[in-house]
Amino acid sequence: MQPFRFAVQTANAPDLASWRKRARQAEDMGYSALLVPDHFTDQWGPLVALTAAAEATEKLRVGALVFDNDFRHPMDLAKEAATLDLLYDGRLEFGIGAGWMRTDYEQSGIPYDDPRIRVDRMAEAITVMKGLWSGEPLTFKGDHYTLDNAVGHPLPHRKPHPLLCIGGGSKRVLSIAAREADIVGFNASLRAGYVGPEVAATAAPDKFDERVQWVRDAAGGRFDQLELQCHTSFAMVVPNRQEVFEGMAGVFGITPELAADVPIALVGTVDEICEALIKRRERWGFSYWIVGGDAMEAFAPVVERMAGA
Repeated sequence: MQPFRFAVQTANAPDLASWRKRARQAEDMGYSALLVPDHFTDQWGPLVALTAAAEATEKLRVGALVFDNDFRHPMDLAKEAATLDLLYDGRLEFGIGAGWMRTDYEQSGIPYDDPRIRVDRMAEAITVMKGLWSGEPLTFKGDHYTLDNAVGHPLPHRKPHPLLCIGGGSKRVLSIAAREADIVGFNASLRAGYVGPEVAATAAPDKFDERVQWVRDAAGGRFDQLELQCHTSFAMVVPNRQEVFEGMAGVFGITPELAADVPIALVGTVDEICEALIKRRERWGFSYWIVGGDAMEAFAPVVERMAGA
C-alpha cells in the first residue's frame, strides 16, 4: 500500500503575505501539497495563486483540484502547467476535470454540454497535453480539438509529464483516470451540477467499493502504481464523534454506523481519525487525503502522526 500523505485545499487569502504564510504553514505542518479549486466563485485565479505558493515554499507541491477543462484550450493550459512545473522543479500536481458546477457555465456563457460530451472533450485534451509535453511536434484531429504540427514549449521538469490527477464519481471518468493518471481521486457523484441530495445518495461506503473496482478493472497491471486520493468534505477533530455521525446519518439516509464509514468524512479525536485512515486504506487503498483550509491547523496532529506511514 502507498504511504499516507495529505494536502490542504484552499481558495484565497486577505493578501499576498497571508497567502505565503498559509503555504509555509502547510509545509511546516507536514502537508505534502497545497491545492486550489478552479471556479468563477470567490477565489483567486489558480495559476497565479499556485505560483505564489510555490515561490514561498521549498518542497510543497502545488496544484489545482481540479482545472476545469472547458475554461482553457489544452495547448494554452499545457504551456502554463509546464512552465509552473519547470520553474519549481516538478512540484506541480496537475489535476484536470471535465467540469461540473452548473453556475460556472451559467455565469460565463460557456455551454453546459451533456456530461458525455464534456468527458469526451476532457479525454481529448489529456491526449493533446501529453503529446505537447512529449517534446515532439503534435498533429491531432479530434471531435473537439485540432492541432497541426504543434510544439509544446517549455517542456515540464517532470518526465514524461507533470504528476497527473484525474478524479470523479462516474465509471467513465474513473476508468479514464485509471488508464491515464498518476493520482486517481474518488468523489461522490456531482452529475447534478451542484452539491445536493445526489451527493449524499452516492457517498455511501458500498458506492466507493464499486468505484475502486472500476479503477482496478480499467487500470489492469498499472493499478498498484496508482495513488488513490479522497477529498474529505467533513474533516473534524472533535471529541463527540458519535454525536456527529448521528447527525450525518439523517443527511445521508443511512445508519450512524454506516455514516462512520463514509469516506468523505473524517471525524473524531486524533486517535479515532488515525484508526479510520488505516481502515480505509485497507478497504479502499486511499492513502492521499485532502482536507479543507478551515481544518488545516486542527488536522495537523493527524498529519504529523500519519504522513509517510
